[in-house]
Amino acid sequence: MGRQGNSSPRNAASASGSRGGSGATRQPSAAVYRRRRLFVGTALLMAMALTFGGFAMAGAFSGTEPASSTDGATETAPTPGASPSATAGSEPTPTPTPSCNQNLVTVSASTDKAAYGPEENPLLTLKVTNGGTMPCEVNIGTSQMEFLVTSGADRIFSSKDCQATSEDLVKTIAAGASETANFPWARNRTLEGCSPIEAKPGAGGAYYIFTAKLGSRASPKAVFQLS
Repeated sequence: MGRQGNSSPRNAASASGSRGGSGATRQPSAAVYRRRRLFVGTALLMAMALTFGGFAMAGAFSGTEPASSTDGATETAPTPGASPSATAGSEPTPTPTPSCNQNLVTVSASTDKAAYGPEENPLLTLKVTNGGTMPCEVNIGTSQMEFLVTSGADRIFSSKDCQATSEDLVKTIAAGASETANFPWARNRTLEGCSPIEAKPGAGGAYYIFTAKLGSRASPKAVFQLS
């Protein structure tokens, strides 16, 4: 009986220790609760910061882009009805200068005398006159001039037959002004191409006609006499 009473407390203690190690649930201490509350509070603050920070960034971009677009439109929009570059570089259209009437440019022929003795050579004069009211540019070069002497149907002399050079000379002739060119004729005959000819123009009171030409223009006849 005595051994039974002694064994019972050990068994009870053993059972009690077994329940405390495996079957019973321990309660967290106060320090653990404090750590958990601190972690949860920190996580909540970070979440709130990210949330409000996100809205703040979104508001900044959405507000900046329209402002930029509005500013760009204000700077680049052209003034209605006007082109700044065209207005700055435009110049008034010049009024066209009236051109002269070439039909009023005339050619005349004359000699320094009406009759010449046996030893006198006629001086033939070609005169170009601008009869219009505006200045005219006229080619009065040797390429255009011709001093022609005829007698009836007989072609006596032409300055172009043996002309050494043929040049252009454009001059501006004022309204009502004239240009003249003189040619001393040696009372000789010529042929086209400057072929040699020994015959001489007749004298003894024969009449000759001098015609001055400038391009397509021809003068009225100037008559003179050779003795």
